[in-house]
Amino acid sequence: MERIGNIGILFIAGFGPIVRDAEASRKLYCDSLGISFKQESGGYLHTEALNGAKSFALWPLSQAAQSCFGSESWPDDIPVPQAWLEFDVDSVEEATEELESRGYRMLVKSRKEPWGQTVSRFVSPEGLLVGITFTPGMREEV
Repeated sequence: MERIGNIGILFIAGFGPIVRDAEASRKLYCDSLGISFKQESGGYLHTEALNGAKSFALWPLSQAAQSCFGSESWPDDIPVPQAWLEFDVDSVEEATEELESRGYRMLVKSRKEPWGQTVSRFVSPEGLLVGITFTPGMREEV
């Protein structure tokens, strides 16, 4: 495990593009690449069957905006992310404090989601929506 300050990354909890054109993305990932997804409400497609990340998902931009801002529209003053990346860590609270002390602006701070995950989120310099998470359902294999 890599440790920097109070941040100890255990694994990549999830990754996937932020989707603007759901049909075009579905054609690429499902039809062209042959990835089988489970579909949730609102067009959220995900699979936990690919090696390399605990989850790979096509996350609609409207849902990412809802998760971060409580609105289906992404704010004009924050760069629109092209993808999302989540790192499961020892302590979301300590990691959040560490990142804030280094100048990163949190969009969500240590929020518990209905499915049990605790998450803080920010936009990286490259335009990724980065989550620092504690995901109980993914901890069994660590």
